[in-house]
Amino acid sequence: MRHYYEEVTRAIEQLRDQDNVARPDGEQLRRMAEPYGVRTHFGNVNYSSCVRNRSKDLTVILGGPEVMEPNLNADQQRIIRQLPHTLKEVHRYIQHAPLVGVARTMGCNSDFSPHCTMYVSTHRKDCIRIPYMWYQTLFDPRHATGPEMNLVFIPEWQEKDRQALVFPEIGVTYVLGTDYFGEAKKGFLRMAMWFAKSRGMLGLHAGSKLITARTASGKLKRYGVLLLGLTATGKTTHSAHTHDLDGPGEEVKLVQDDVVFLRDDASALGSEAGLFIKTDSLEDGSQPVLYEAAKSPNTVFENCMVDYLGRVYMADETLTGNARAVVRREDLGGLASESIDLPPVDELDKLIICFITRRNTILPPAAKLTPAQGAAAYMLGESVHTSGSNPLRAGESIRVVGTNPFIVGDEAFEGNRFYEILCKHEGKIDCYQLNTGGVGEILEVDERTGERNVLQKVDRVAISEMAAIFRGVVREEIEWEDEPVWGTQLPKAVASVNLDRFDPSHFYSQEQIDEYVAELRAGRIKHLEKFEGLHPDIVSAFKL
Repeated sequence: MRHYYEEVTRAIEQLRDQDNVARPDGEQLRRMAEPYGVRTHFGNVNYSSCVRNRSKDLTVILGGPEVMEPNLNADQQRIIRQLPHTLKEVHRYIQHAPLVGVARTMGCNSDFSPHCTMYVSTHRKDCIRIPYMWYQTLFDPRHATGPEMNLVFIPEWQEKDRQALVFPEIGVTYVLGTDYFGEAKKGFLRMAMWFAKSRGMLGLHAGSKLITARTASGKLKRYGVLLLGLTATGKTTHSAHTHDLDGPGEEVKLVQDDVVFLRDDASALGSEAGLFIKTDSLEDGSQPVLYEAAKSPNTVFENCMVDYLGRVYMADETLTGNARAVVRREDLGGLASESIDLPPVDELDKLIICFITRRNTILPPAAKLTPAQGAAAYMLGESVHTSGSNPLRAGESIRVVGTNPFIVGDEAFEGNRFYEILCKHEGKIDCYQLNTGGVGEILEVDERTGERNVLQKVDRVAISEMAAIFRGVVREEIEWEDEPVWGTQLPKAVASVNLDRFDPSHFYSQEQIDEYVAELRAGRIKHLEKFEGLHPDIVSAFKL
């Protein structure tokens, strides 16, 4: 596939000087976009797209053997067969179509700050909202260290040919036939993660924060926190939560909410200037900071329910379960950190890495992991499908390495590198698995139709309960004890949380529990054993 690089590179270079490319600034983008939105009673604007989730199954990674995906679905195989014709048509089209070019910088550091340029067709005038929204998420152009990344976005491409073509090795992505803003945001982050890997870093689909907490002994300790999780599992919610750490000298600072680049010294470089949050569970009581930020005039809503009076209904999923908002860091009040980077672990008391899963049967709310178990949790990436990735399968169990659907290249390499970093800083990095789902669900699946019927509802872990667990961890108030099923450690008690409520024996018979355990263990082992070259410590981490 590398033989297409010259053709693609030439087309991108020509765009820089073409007369059909307008280059509005941020204020001009706002004025051009706002007429196509609906003004809300907050004073900000809500936009609507035709496509309301990423086209994951129509995305193809193209290039050499280091990046090509081994298992392609029928649509992806068709896209590759038609690639010569598609590229010819795209390159002809962008010579004449009305385009907007916007340049931004990802990151704020001297080592890795990709220069990003997006070209969006405005054949559909309302699609000017895409570069406007993207403009809010990154930083003003400056002398960036690189690499160079470009994305061409053509929303009006024929629906039957919808696709995303990713050339990570040359930093180019084409998005065709969809108008979903998330394709732009994730398109650049995907390419950046590939370039980060080529420079010895790991791109993590993770939020990050800094916490200063007073321990049970009275000492103030400073923690870095990374929260890895799939979209819509609580990553942003808990990244932006204060955990009610309001004692003398205590503070919480949000650093990033989506993607960071982990370095060998366990520092984590940030990427974005804004947050792209789901609004379906946004409420003043459990998420006051995000809720207030969403009300800012600077915030941009996408696909939210807004009535004829401009009132916003955050939890209304009539239009989609994937309504979003772009929120600026400066609207987070005192919660936003000064820097978007986490410092090296040597400058902290500890780095806490949390793997956020969402399971609804037997997993406890929190478990403390060994380094090998932490690397295994990274490789397992246990969660559920969400409305952001596949709304038709939302709620189904899924495993995604690193809870990161944007990894390019060898996944075993990612797990081994992650394990190396954990081992190098053993004693300074603690890993936890946090279950934002719950316990007790019983599902019945129709073998003929695949429909899932809930026979017994899950008892959910509340946001306030997970906040109490965080609080107990950083204040060092939790005593951990070994558990025999997985070889992890569980909390004996957590202040403000009734852990007995999540005892599986309250919901299932012992026979049912044994079946769930056996099924989960077999699935984990099978998943880990499929990665050729994965460190044996990782493969055997949950084989008890």
